[in-house]
Parts: sequence; structure tokens; C-alpha cells
Amino acid sequence: MNKKIEGELLADRAQAALWNAFRAGTLREGEFLSISQLVDLLDSPIAAVRDAVKHAGSKGLLIALPKRGLRVMEANPESIRRCLDYRMVLDTAGAVRRIEAGNMDGLDLIKAEHADLLTVAKSDRTGGMPQRAIKTDLTLHDFLARGLGNSLLTDDYETNRLRIAIIQNARPFLRDRIVSAMEEHLAIIAALEAGDPIAAAETIRVHFNQTLRWWGVTP
Repeated sequence: MNKKIEGELLADRAQAALWNAFRAGTLREGEFLSISQLVDLLDSPIAAVRDAVKHAGSKGLLIALPKRGLRVMEANPESIRRCLDYRMVLDTAGAVRRIEAGNMDGLDLIKAEHADLLTVAKSDRTGGMPQRAIKTDLTLHDFLARGLGNSLLTDDYETNRLRIAIIQNARPFLRDRIVSAMEEHLAIIAALEAGDPIAAAETIRVHFNQTLRWWGVTP
């Protein structure tokens, strides 16, 4: 293996490790750290980590501060509003395109998982529920993103998904929000099943507004 290919593989590995750290909450919103701390965390060579930092910086996930190191993006009202608004726009487009194409493959399984989690949440058996709620929540948003049928748009969705992961890890899902979020998602699913793009757009907007309120952000 030549040095160029090896360097590219190390850079890819460092970036994947950084993305996983964002998803897992290992790196928290607004957290400050040095490049050397990030090297240790990602267990990657400094050159590869610098490449990953540059990539993350271009997406607004990390900010390089002269003489102060790095800072993870903050989950403030403005960033929350921007990220959730962006997701709403992509969700709506994905829903409309799926309805137009009549492509609902896999929606029945997503619906069943949502209904099951809603039942569990209502009975207040909350052990391990926040992480399950996040995973279940993502199944519908990912389903809508795949409906976009455009790699440029789905790449943008994946980047925004990382931003939202950082935001979500700032505050655990509470039982009441899990219940309402699952009900909102099931309303979106019902609109998709009915093939009603207007209802789909409206239920997606309701979910957006309710999520903003849960974060204390005025819709």
C-alpha cells in the first residue's frame, strides 16, 4: 500500500470515529478540547485528525478557535431552529416524492416500531427508553430522506443528522416527549399511507413546531 492510499484510509477512519463521537454524545455540544485530546479520543494520527477536523469545520460541526483549540457546535436556539427547519424541508420533500412514486416499502415496519414504543412509553417502563426513542425517531426521518432520490440532498440530510445528534445528546428524551413525538410520527405515517401530500406536509410541520417547543424555542 502506498503512502497516499494509507493516508486516505487513516483520514477516513478518523472521520468515521469523529462522526461516531458526535452521534454517541462522546463530544458534547459547546465542548472545548485541544487537537491532542481529539487525537487521543479518536485514536488516530494527528494528520488524519486534522483532516477530519477540517471536514467537520466545513459542515459547522466543529469550530477552530485560534489559541483556544476546538469547540463543538452549540445547541442554542438559533442552531436548533436552523437544523430542525432544514430537516422539515427535506422531510416534506421526501414525503411528497414517496407519495408521488407510491413507494412506501418498509413503512409498515416503521409504523409497528413506533406503535410499540408508544405503548411502552405510555405504560412508563422507561428503562433504556431514551436511546431506543432516538433510534426509532430516526427510522422515519431516514425513510423520508431516502425518498428524496437525490444523492446531493441525502448527503445534506446526513450532515444535518449529525448536527441534530449533537443537539439531541444535550438533553435526554423525557417520557412525555417520547409519547408526543411518537404520536406526531404516527400522524405523519398515516398521511403517507393515505397518499395525501398536503396532510403529510402539515403533520411534518406540526412535528417541527412541537419539537421546537420542547427545546424551548418559539416556532
